[in-house]
Order: sequence, then structure tokens, then C-alpha cells
Amino acid sequence: MQCLADYAELIPGTLETVAFLRKHNILIGSTTGYFTEAMELLKTEAAKRGYVPDSSVCATQVRAGRPEPWMVLQNMFNTGIFPPEAVVKVDDTKPGIEEGLNARAWAIGVAKTGNEVGLNLEEISALPPETLDPLLQKARIELARMGAHYVVDTIAELPAVIEDINCRLARGERP
Repeated sequence: MQCLADYAELIPGTLETVAFLRKHNILIGSTTGYFTEAMELLKTEAAKRGYVPDSSVCATQVRAGRPEPWMVLQNMFNTGIFPPEAVVKVDDTKPGIEEGLNARAWAIGVAKTGNEVGLNLEEISALPPETLDPLLQKARIELARMGAHYVVDTIAELPAVIEDINCRLARGERP
């Protein structure tokens, strides 16, 4: 459990993205496959770094984890968000994208800082473009193949996607 704290650094762009979401009165729900005690430790560490979601749900708190929709739906319940098309599920895993789709939410895949590339930020930074670019392209393709409505490289790109989704919702589009 204690080693989790060693890996609790926020992904670059998180605090700026959270500031954007807060400025636009967008609530934040978090989901994880971790068990409750691990999630509590990570929530504490994240709070020390400035990230505090409005709701957090882990797989042990619902009937089933990813790719079932229950964690997203529990976050919707906890925050009072309805309908599902008002929800954006951001994830770096294929089961997480499927979870968002199963909840009937917008699904956004994160490629560069996620499981599909499978490297930490230090390792990513050390790669030359000719090595990193094919890894990113493969990750983007895999997340899109899962059905992600959008695929971004980093969480810092989320504000532009949220703005696009809001425009699409205003035109009557749904995920």
C-alpha cells in the first residue's frame, strides 16, 4: 500500500484542466479498479498535490468494475448528474473506454500518458520522436478502435474537447 504514494504524482496538465473544469462549473468524478483502502490513500496523496474530485468510486464499491458502467453511474448518482450524455468519461485503458460507452457517456481516450503506451513520463521524455511517434499512433488507434469519441495525447487537451462536446450537445448530438 505505501508504495502507491510513490506513484501518486499528477499527470502534467491535470491542475490546469481541473481549473478549467471548475471555472465552467463541471463536476469531477473519479473511477478506479483499486480497492477502497488504496483509493483512500491515493485520494489523500492527490489532495496534497491539489487534485480533489467531487466523487470517487472504486470497483469494490459497486457490483462490478470495468467495463461495466457501474462506477460511472455511481459517480452520476453521487453528483446528481443526469442525463448520461452530460457525462464525459476520460480513461487511458480500453476497458475504461468501454465503461464510458456502456454508461452512454462521451468517451475520451488518453494516449500518451496512459496504459496503451505503457511508459512513465521520464521514459516518454527520453524517447526520440522516431521511437515515440509509432507508440503514440498505435495507442491512438487502439483507443479509437474501442469506440472512444475522442482520443487525446494528454489531459491538457481536455478543455478543447469539452468545448467541442458542448457545441455538439447544443446541436442535439449525443454520444
